[in-house]
Amino acid sequence: MSSIKASDNTPAEREKLFMHLYKKAFPATARYVNKKGGSFEEARDIFQDALVIYYEKLTGSSFVLNVDESSYILGIAKHLWAKSFRQDIRYTPLDNYEFVEFVNEQPSTSMLLHHLETAGQKCMDMLKAFYYDKLPVATIARLFGYSTIHSATVQKYKCLEKVRETVKEKSLTYEDFIE
Repeated sequence: MSSIKASDNTPAEREKLFMHLYKKAFPATARYVNKKGGSFEEARDIFQDALVIYYEKLTGSSFVLNVDESSYILGIAKHLWAKSFRQDIRYTPLDNYEFVEFVNEQPSTSMLLHHLETAGQKCMDMLKAFYYDKLPVATIARLFGYSTIHSATVQKYKCLEKVRETVKEKSLTYEDFIE
């Protein structure tokens, strides 16, 4: 179907080619644009532009298609969508946005410590050594009596998981830690 030449380019052949390509390639383009937050109309516009670009290349003298037509058209459509999206972002007016005053809220230290304590004293000490004291894992392994660095890393992970489970069980959010 893609072996069309400018010399045998009749309106009937062109229409047949376009209908074939619409059926074959438009659904993938529409899914892609929809997944990226675009509307059906935007998908149709992008696809039609991609189809024109493909047709112009197809009727050119030295064009060789090495992939499926649908894939090629979808690639063009992805490029056009990305280009369109970048342009839209650049020219989006800020009139419709509400700006909220930024308040520098700090999490409650006592609340954080309370939830960290649920993991146990040894975990508290290990996490403090790693995150607060910024000790290397090799030093932490030696200090806490682990035979290998890997063992210390696994134990640190388990400590974090204990804290995560507590937060998850209580359905806590960031706002719960703000004073």
